[in-house]
Formats: sequence, structure tokens, C-alpha cells
Amino acid sequence: MTQRSYDPITPVKAAFLGLGVMGYPMAGHLRRAGHAVTVYNRTAEKADRWATEYGGRSAPTPRQAAHDADLIFACVGNDDDLRSVVLGEHGAFAGMKPGAVFVDHTTASAEVARELHREAGRHGLHFLDAPVSGGQAGAVNGQLTVMVGGDLPVFEQARPVAMAFSRAFTRIGEAGSGQLAKMVNQICIAGLLQGLAEGVNFGLAAGIDMNLVLEVIGKGAAQSWQMDNRGRTMVENRFDFGFAVDWMRKDLGLCLDEARRNGAPLPGTALIDQFYRDVQAMGGGRNDTSSLIRRLRADPA
Repeated sequence: MTQRSYDPITPVKAAFLGLGVMGYPMAGHLRRAGHAVTVYNRTAEKADRWATEYGGRSAPTPRQAAHDADLIFACVGNDDDLRSVVLGEHGAFAGMKPGAVFVDHTTASAEVARELHREAGRHGLHFLDAPVSGGQAGAVNGQLTVMVGGDLPVFEQARPVAMAFSRAFTRIGEAGSGQLAKMVNQICIAGLLQGLAEGVNFGLAAGIDMNLVLEVIGKGAAQSWQMDNRGRTMVENRFDFGFAVDWMRKDLGLCLDEARRNGAPLPGTALIDQFYRDVQAMGGGRNDTSSLIRRLRADPA
């Protein structure tokens, strides 16, 4: 983990639910910033390991983790996973004190965000949908970009604490807006990666030095984060890192579902989603999303 400085703020009692590749370091940054953190993970051994590493506490259920916390953060897999840690007898809402804030960093649907925002209000609680961009490296380095939906006073309450793992924590609008912004993000990334895959494959087929080409065009209008961070690994045929194809397909499914509701055409996104399905069929479900180039190569292995 890259060492970073933390702005001094009044420590709070916090909980973090879900200690995957994102949640584990995010919870760690909260602890390093001086907050009292209790964690929950479906695999209890991982929560215990985090508590030993960071000097926090682990709890056997989301409800117990959330007990007496001011802010409860979560980063889990999908809508169903989110509901499972929030609702029900052992869910976080059952253990949260009145006025406490639940900040959800899961990439989920805008529909579930609005649902949980309403449910929180019925219990005198608060809910923010706050999906992140920046990947595992952003989580490890405490440099995530967070897109937030929810009530402004609640956002302002959560922001200083969440800056422990964020470089930007921005309110987009009302409940669900954070998830909608993340969908825009994923739509744009998918298009960039397909264009980059086609360009790199074209250059390799033409026999030119693609590392040199990427260096040159990376100084011009074609430059992007994806080119800077994934262009050379595409050339090298390396994909055993980063954001998995399986997760991108989940995210693009959310985008396509929402587009059917709001009427926005997504022809390119729908096509690229099918390209990712091809990569999955090639055994690349855990490959980085830049592995789109595999389906273009004569020898994709």
C-alpha cells in the first residue's frame, strides 16, 4: 500500500462490510486515518486477518458490525449481495442507530439504490449510493474516484471520512445518481478498450513497433488512461491482473437494463458486451478487461 497522509478530522466509529480486493484496503485506509473500524466479511477468517493487520475489530454479522457505528461502508458484489448485508434480521439496518449513514460502494443498479434509500428513511437511517472508479490500485493507494447519490446533508457528513480512501468524493444528485454515473463510466471504458484493442491489433498485424506507436500517439488526441495503463500489456498479451471480464459483464448488464428503462440506445455497448461474452467462452472470465484483444488475434492464447 502506498503511504499517504490523511487530513486530520474527528475520529468516528465506522464499519466496513465486504473485504474483497477493493474493500480490504479501503477499510484499511479508514483505520489508518484514525477511525475505530469494525469489519464484516462473508468469509470470517478474512475479517479476522484484517482486524489483526490493522488493529480493528471483526464481527460475525453485518448487524453486529454496524452496531453503534456512525458510518457503515460496504463494497460487495451485486444487488443481491447488497440486500443480504443490509436487510433482514442480521442485516446492517437492523443494527444501525438512528441517524447513522450507510455508504454503499458496490456497483449495483440505480433501482436497488433507490429502494434502500427509501427503506433507510423508514427506519430513521440514511443511505448513499457511492460506486467507485480507480480499480484495485486506486483502492490500495487511497485514490478512488467516488460518484455519490443521496441527500446533500448526508453526503456532507460522509465526505470527510470517505476521503481516507478517495481522491474525489462527488455528489452527482439524488438517490441512484451515483450508480447512473458509474454506468456512464463503464460505457465509456468499454468503448475505449474496444477501440484500443482494434488499434493495437491493427498495428501488430501491420508489423510496426506498437510500443513506439503508443508512446507517440499517447501524446496526442488518442491519449487515455486505458492507453497509458493497458496499451503495452495488450501488446505483451498480459491480462492476469486488473478488473475482471466477469465483473465488466455484470456492470454492462446493469447499463443495458437501465437503458431499456430510460430509452437511451446503447448499440456499441451491447456489441462490446457480446465481445466480452466471447472472451469468457475462451476461458478469460478472470482476465483484465483489456483482454478484448484476444478475440481479434489469430493466436489468442
